[in-house]
Amino acid sequence: MKKLLIFLLFSYCLLACSTNNYLTENNTKNNRLALEPNDDGEYDIIVFDPEYETYLRSIAMPKNYYSITFYKNKNTYYVDSWNHRHAQPHAYNPNLYAVHIDYDSNVDYGLLLEYKLYNFFRFIEWKYKVHL
Repeated sequence: MKKLLIFLLFSYCLLACSTNNYLTENNTKNNRLALEPNDDGEYDIIVFDPEYETYLRSIAMPKNYYSITFYKNKNTYYVDSWNHRHAQPHAYNPNLYAVHIDYDSNVDYGLLLEYKLYNFFRFIEWKYKVHL
């Protein structure tokens, strides 16, 4: 009876550990932000933080203040830094860097998306006091 109880306890611990690993792997694979065009062929990004729109209207520079080349260069840097932090959840806040961003600087996303993405990163730096 004692051996049966130890065997059941060991089996339970083994199953509990393997289940957690499976759930973690699935969550990591699903947390991706893919930049794809809508039906009109235009790219757009939606940020669910209501403070982001306020930031765009009050703090961010106007859309045409910088060139699209500037936005592309900055976004490439910011996305690389973001994805690096996303890949290291033990070193960086996994709740903040929860999404992997699929960004290709060779794709023409248009000025609006480049502007919004750049200001998303600036907003994160401003709100959470982090430096990307």
